[in-house]
Amino acid sequence: MGKKENKKEISSLSISGRIILDMHSLNNEGGEGNQILTRQVTIIDKEGKPAPVNAVSGDMLKHIQAQHLYNVAIETGLNLCSSCKVFNANRITDDAQFTKSFKKTDPDEEVMDKLLKTCAIDDMEGILVTNNNKNLPRKSVAEFGWLIALPEASKTENFFHVKLVPNAGKGTGEGEEMANIGQNIFHRPANSGIYALVSNFDTCRIGYNDISKTYAIGDNERISRYQALLKSILYTFLKPTGAMRNTQNPHIVNFEGVISYSSNSIPAPTVSALNKDYDEEILEIAENLNKIADNSVTVEKFKSLKEFTEKFQEIINNTEPLKLKENEKKENEKEE
Repeated sequence: MGKKENKKEISSLSISGRIILDMHSLNNEGGEGNQILTRQVTIIDKEGKPAPVNAVSGDMLKHIQAQHLYNVAIETGLNLCSSCKVFNANRITDDAQFTKSFKKTDPDEEVMDKLLKTCAIDDMEGILVTNNNKNLPRKSVAEFGWLIALPEASKTENFFHVKLVPNAGKGTGEGEEMANIGQNIFHRPANSGIYALVSNFDTCRIGYNDISKTYAIGDNERISRYQALLKSILYTFLKPTGAMRNTQNPHIVNFEGVISYSSNSIPAPTVSALNKDYDEEILEIAENLNKIADNSVTVEKFKSLKEFTEKFQEIINNTEPLKLKENEKKENEKEE
């Protein structure tokens, strides 16, 4: 696989939209007694009024996307560190071979090059390397905001459940209670609502060493990682994995919104879908940005999950990651 002609290059890509999720429990934050709690946040609406709503954290969305990226990376044979090969959350910091490959006194840019060459997931999902007393951050290419319910269109209900066991009235010993084998009751929430989404992906940074300002991997490897990243983003909205899916698999009723992407240093515009006019504002922002640099920003609107998959497959099949202008001094040093 190599770079092909007539493919549009993408520097950054943003998705803003509204997704309707019914009867889900993706956002539990723990329990008190036998009551499982749903995550609540307070937002400020466009009129400046505070409103409590339920929400799914950006951490959860990022975890879902990373899990899909892992599956694609394994399937397509991308380079992964030993930890990411088993989806260990410690990633490359738990890779003994990587730790042995450098000392504290080694330049950060050289250690970062090793990281980028070794693992596609650490490259695109980010990590803080603290091995050998280093303090070396790799900023993620993927960024997710919270999935926030619209105040006027969300509801949380709690449902009573019982775990029945035979002969529950005969009593249980301490050991049995510790093993949680007795009959018990519990309350579990279910959430339904229209949720606003914001996310951004700096695809030009795939394989890019932010310290040396050069790319650590070749064009073919960058394109493979780019396609894996885009597929993982698409799959995130097709299958939002999370808490309690075994009995509360979310009903995805609809997903509508805007995909925007840029072909240079102009950021792909995004406006929160908490604003009812978000889609029109993004279109107008793109028009204004294109008056600064012609054809820099492209906007694709979608009204359903079907249209989203249609737009996204076109991006996967017909685009490549933009390559930033590299640090010439460092490039010359590499050639020498």
